[in-house]
Amino acid sequence: MERRRAEPVVVERPEVPYVGIAARVTTASLASLAGRFDDLFAWAEAHSLTPTGPPFFRYRVIDMERELLVEAGLPLDEPVAQADGDVTPDVLPAGRYVVTTHVGHPDELVQVTADVLAWAEAHGEAWDRWPVEGGEAWGCRLELMLTDPRVEPDMSRWETQLAFRIVDDGPR
Repeated sequence: MERRRAEPVVVERPEVPYVGIAARVTTASLASLAGRFDDLFAWAEAHSLTPTGPPFFRYRVIDMERELLVEAGLPLDEPVAQADGDVTPDVLPAGRYVVTTHVGHPDELVQVTADVLAWAEAHGEAWDRWPVEGGEAWGCRLELMLTDPRVEPDMSRWETQLAFRIVDDGPR
């Protein structure tokens, strides 16, 4: 099957409230965090909250060689006031994002991400990121799961959108 990927574009995204479950993972164990999406949907239903979009991974701190701080997240129709166990509320910040959509196996996202990073550099965009102990922190770096695996079990047909926040002062 030929893989399809949209050319990256810069879009304005609004602020979005969400709940998430954070975990420190390695690149090899990242997929295990996907199991927490079911927990988030159940939590939202138990609290009479409505998801407003697809579940996502939010990459908070990245050190690809060692460890990642990642959240499994679920956007909601209203903000949540306080944490409840390992479910914590937050907000995806409004701003300019480089966005692309990929259809294909999640294993291909490493290359898709590399292509997005290269595209932004070639177009003079600067990422909302900074060095921290343990890696590189990102203001907002998302993988949105546009395909429900319960509906489409063939991973080669999954659609994933990448949305990485760029600094608000425009191209360098």
